[in-house]
Amino acid sequence: MAATIYLHWSATPYTWVRSGAYHTIVAGDGHLHRLHSYTIDLNAHTWRRNSNAVAISCACMGGVPDPWTIPPTDAQIEAMCREAAAVARSWGWSADDITIQRVMTHAEAASNRDGRILHDNYGPVAWGGSGERWDFMQLRKGGPDDGGAVLRQKIRAYLRGEAPASGSTGSSSGSMAPAPLAFRRRSTMTARSRQLAVEIDIHGTSWALAADLLSLYDIPYEWNPLQRRLLIGSNDVAPFYRDDAVQESIGHPLFEMALQGGSAPVILRGILRPDAAAAAARDAAGDAAGDAAGDATSGAAFSRAWCRVLEFAEEFGISVTYQPFALGERRGG
Repeated sequence: MAATIYLHWSATPYTWVRSGAYHTIVAGDGHLHRLHSYTIDLNAHTWRRNSNAVAISCACMGGVPDPWTIPPTDAQIEAMCREAAAVARSWGWSADDITIQRVMTHAEAASNRDGRILHDNYGPVAWGGSGERWDFMQLRKGGPDDGGAVLRQKIRAYLRGEAPASGSTGSSSGSMAPAPLAFRRRSTMTARSRQLAVEIDIHGTSWALAADLLSLYDIPYEWNPLQRRLLIGSNDVAPFYRDDAVQESIGHPLFEMALQGGSAPVILRGILRPDAAAAAARDAAGDAAGDAAGDATSGAAFSRAWCRVLEFAEEFGISVTYQPFALGERRGG
């Protein structure tokens, strides 16, 4: 079966998170809990459609007796569509590829509305089914049955780099773009007995250039500008799928650090920040390739990839000491 993305709701409260059923669960506030690599098949999300498939679910619709007392929030829907767009982009899909054959709601899948008759119709009664599954047939109570079409349009907009139209989920207010995370000072720290340049954000978290960290620990890498990915040449890293992973709400463009391969597991996410000095130096050197780790061009802008130092250390098995904060060697590396 061709690769497919399925969009679900979990029929639970907004805070429900459990591994095993879905690759990613979106909490009521839009926080993404990435629980499983998108490169593996899970066996229990969409009947007879689990192979070569990704399942993203919003934790909602768990009201009793009326599911709509816990409806999908705008934050959830936007986060789910952004994540689906990110998965599609990592597979090399364009906006034109977002069709019902490739991205569908569980209501549509249950009703075989993609034209593949893989099972009896257990979808919405209004579509001739038994009514067992009706996820995102509607985006609001009493709304039209075009939920899948609206979600696909949002995903296409994210793939094109456009802001999806606000209010299309039934909310009377649009969402504002989050303010970018601010940084308060530059500093240095010790890493592997050498000095590492870092920047401290307003929460006291240390960030460093991904290129500096990877080079310091002799980890080979390659920057994929189309997917905004740093592809890592290492076979001894297993992602943790952290609850506190970097989210869209951080306000900066994101990049992914992943194991090498077309749809390899994501190790961590970081941010892209403009670097005017680096852009000027590159232009002076006549280097238009932008091949340093995390260098990305967008018009006249030049950005570099930054990640949280402690998260990098934990993901790559690097020993850490505190007071002062310092990095040691890779354990087993």
